[in-house]
Amino acid sequence: MKLQTQIKIPAGNNRIDYNSRLLLLGSCFVENIGSKLDYYKFPCLQNPMGILFHPAAIENFTAKVRSGEKYTEDAVFEHNGRWHCFDTHSDMSDRSPEKVLFRINRAIEDTAEYLKNTSHVVITLGTAWGYRLNDTGKFVANCHKVPQHRFTKVLALTEEIEGNIMRIRENIHAVNPDIHFVFTISPVRHLRDGFVENQRSKAHLITALHRVAEEGTYFPSYEIMMDELRDYRFYAEDMLHPSQTAIDYIWEKFTGVWISPEAVPVMEDIDGIQKSLSHKPFAPDSGEHQKFLKNLQEKISRLQKKIPYIRF
Repeated sequence: MKLQTQIKIPAGNNRIDYNSRLLLLGSCFVENIGSKLDYYKFPCLQNPMGILFHPAAIENFTAKVRSGEKYTEDAVFEHNGRWHCFDTHSDMSDRSPEKVLFRINRAIEDTAEYLKNTSHVVITLGTAWGYRLNDTGKFVANCHKVPQHRFTKVLALTEEIEGNIMRIRENIHAVNPDIHFVFTISPVRHLRDGFVENQRSKAHLITALHRVAEEGTYFPSYEIMMDELRDYRFYAEDMLHPSQTAIDYIWEKFTGVWISPEAVPVMEDIDGIQKSLSHKPFAPDSGEHQKFLKNLQEKISRLQKKIPYIRF
């Protein structure tokens, strides 16, 4: 018998359609959902500060967006010839401290402006394990390969994560009170922490989310991966990340719950255009291929009349 994870439908008319704007924050599973949303041309902004795994890191970012507080020179440091910020992913690092500060402050400004017209925020929590810098006691979002003896590894208590989640919502609603939230737990296992430790981490995240998440805002991507997709063919070569088959399966579940039925025919049109665009012709100069290109352009034009912002 195949197990089916129970998924609650979001309350009200809160589903995602082509009038929606999305902000995606959190663990690397955001990239999987984000790549699908991007493929189907939904407007979305994904991890402006790079991947953030821990709820406290996401809270810190949203607090900066809310306050508009800028980072200054004392927030960056040099290590191994590059400059970093402990609040951001290494994607924001550079050889110049000025460039790092410009990038992170620009990300905060752009996110604050984007949030004003955002309809949905998708937040994926990755781990409850975090690191505090011994010199300051401050929690860091990324260690940037700084020697581990400078940090203390801690497992966030369920109550602490609850506080993170509530303040994330408060920070975002302070910018835009009409935003709908979608919370999920990353199905990616953090096995460098250990098998038992990973399960403890996920348990803390799940418990905290279910205590404070509103009805219909939790999408069980972790549970789908663990309970429905048990076979190893659903894992990538590293045996940690979901395979493309698993990503497609979870996306199908996400679509059934969170994507508006009215958006599905548009998605089908976009999928057909995307596949046509990736087609490699045997004879590019042939009349048949030129006819194919003309028909394809007509399909794109018809779609853009319905939804002008879509670009291929």
